[in-house]
Amino acid sequence: MNHPEPLPDTGVARIGPNAIIRVAEALQASDGPAAEVFAAAGLSHYLTQPPAAMVLETEVIALQQALRATLDRAAASAVNLDAGRRTGDYLLAVRIPKAAQRVLRLLPPRPAARLLLKAVGQHAWTFAGSGRFDCEAGQPLRVTIADCPTCRGASAGFPVCDFYCGAFERLFQTLVSPRARVQEVACGAMGAAACVFEITW
Repeated sequence: MNHPEPLPDTGVARIGPNAIIRVAEALQASDGPAAEVFAAAGLSHYLTQPPAAMVLETEVIALQQALRATLDRAAASAVNLDAGRRTGDYLLAVRIPKAAQRVLRLLPPRPAARLLLKAVGQHAWTFAGSGRFDCEAGQPLRVTIADCPTCRGASAGFPVCDFYCGAFERLFQTLVSPRARVQEVACGAMGAAACVFEITW
């Protein structure tokens, strides 16, 4: 993946702007209350001027909290899934070199998945913020994000990190197998020590 170099360590965690931009797009595409959600998060300015660089992790956390507070469970989940898929589409179009994509598509699913997972891990700083990323190859593949920003401070009886599910699923369906599926099997919002995503195909 071709991403900008990490920013100097200022002690403030940052996340790529897709976590803001694609949520706005998903809300608008579903005729959701984008203005209300972004106002509740204190981020109304991003609707008229989307961020062009890494954003504060706290802004992503605030947007996710506002989304869950404003929408019901099904609607918030749908918006986050769509936003994640849109993020995957952006990465495929702009960030992941076309030559690398061709190589991954030519490989059998298992080695392609291992290579893609390695690349995702190398760029975890762009989407996990101060969260701690880990991954484990196998069937299923397991991706773990401890102190996950999309559910930080949340309490729920169900997994809420649909944004990551959508992004991982789009990448793995496109580059590994069209049968790839992603399920969050543990979530910090439910009291788990970390959010765990299983990827199968």
